[in-house]
Amino acid sequence: MKQSSMYRAAAAPEDRARRTVRVGMIAAAYAALTLAALLFLSTLAWGPVQFRVSEALCVLALFTADAVPGLALGCAIANLANIVLSGTGMLGMLDVVFGTLATALGAWFTWRNRRRPALALLGPVIANALIVPAYLPLMLQGIGYYTIPFTNIAIDGAYPAMYAFGLLATGIGEAVVMYALGLPLARSLAKTSLPRQLGAEGPED
Repeated sequence: MKQSSMYRAAAAPEDRARRTVRVGMIAAAYAALTLAALLFLSTLAWGPVQFRVSEALCVLALFTADAVPGLALGCAIANLANIVLSGTGMLGMLDVVFGTLATALGAWFTWRNRRRPALALLGPVIANALIVPAYLPLMLQGIGYYTIPFTNIAIDGAYPAMYAFGLLATGIGEAVVMYALGLPLARSLAKTSLPRQLGAEGPED
């Protein structure tokens, strides 16, 4: 028993180191993919109508709880970088705080419901659809958007309409990314050794 306890104590720092590396790798992948999408897809990766392809990486939360802090950290890094790229200034901190919160909550829901992937992937869709449109109108006004895209509805004095539009547009965009890209990605990853590796090292329920 004493030897077993000593082994577990010695293994604990090594396990923490592996988990830290895993969180860092997931964060780096999410941030890099988000910034690449921002550079090449412009407002389709960030804006009132968006398809942030990096959100497909939320499926990693089907395999490890470490994806939750990893994705949240990656989102925060990408949104901080976007302040410089898009010129949103301090208004961009809304995206850093609340966009990161949406990603973290969505990833957490995915992890908690990982045994039912189709349901689990609703987490990022719902979290982003509810949270992002709540602050996005303020950011859009700050960088010169004054009407809801594809309409003549002014943002000024039309917050409820802008939120309703954002709820629909963000939800649809996130759903397309999660189910058209994320679900096939999850099924492909499930056929590899990744789930076994992460399951052997990941935390218990």
